Amino acid sequence: MDLAVAYDRCRELHRRHGRTYYLATRMLPAWKRRHVHALYGFTRFADEIVDRTEALPPPERAARLAAWSDRFLAGLRGEPVEDPLLPAVLHTIAVFDLDPDDFAAFLRSMAMDLTVTSYATYADLLGYMEGSAAVIGTMMLPILGSTDPVAAREPARQLGLAFQLTNFIRDVAEDLDRGRTYLPDTHLADHGVTRDDLKAARAAGRATPAIKALIRAECRRARDHYAAAAPGIPLLAPTSQACLRTAFRLYAGILDEVAAADHDVFARRATVPNRRRATVALRCLLTRPGTPVAAVA
Repeated sequence: MDLAVAYDRCRELHRRHGRTYYLATRMLPAWKRRHVHALYGFTRFADEIVDRTEALPPPERAARLAAWSDRFLAGLRGEPVEDPLLPAVLHTIAVFDLDPDDFAAFLRSMAMDLTVTSYATYADLLGYMEGSAAVIGTMMLPILGSTDPVAAREPARQLGLAFQLTNFIRDVAEDLDRGRTYLPDTHLADHGVTRDDLKAARAAGRATPAIKALIRAECRRARDHYAAAAPGIPLLAPTSQACLRTAFRLYAGILDEVAAADHDVFARRATVPNRRRATVALRCLLTRPGTPVAAVA
């Protein structure tokens, strides 16, 4: 019963906070679905410790994250764990023999969010995204299944990077409110934009032409990651392809909404309309497994 409750807790976190991905996971067989919820619950709970406790001083937030990480690591060692969701995560790791190093890398990146507020170069940002995004792809791959896990590994990592960079683009204003900037300093400088310019745009509720050009360039970079991820989807198990096709299209659709707003991420938060979400999901469900995924324009 404790395990069932933990899985249900993870599912509820996923349903409440991951609308796009939650919709996609409804297309998975039920036995796979709960394991995807477990991974989402793990990543979301760590994120909430970092971002939903902002009233607390950084040392206390760091202590909470460290304590939760220690409970998780103790669970990996086979020790009893008192936690509302970790039993589900630990069970999923055991069932699929997932690499504990991926989870350690993720927790390191979450800890970085407590002290790192900006990144000098894209290489620096990728170092953070290695733990916060790329390893999510490698965690997911054994659950989704693949006809060629070796060939599918790098596309899975690229899809994690594409999803997270899409989030960074959409959430520039929200991240500024948390005192962070995930757009690298060199990219800002290339477009003559400063962090103060971003803050001023946030206050005004509209982007300048220079900021729009910056966001346009970031969208191109994200689309490059989607292009690198696309060949991996036909390599997944047939029962997993509709799920990932849907997630792929809906997350890429956020970039379409950013473009439709003339790349002004301060005027409104880019979201894919419900009607389009339903249409995309239906088309992906009806797509024959093995069909190549078209490039994201």
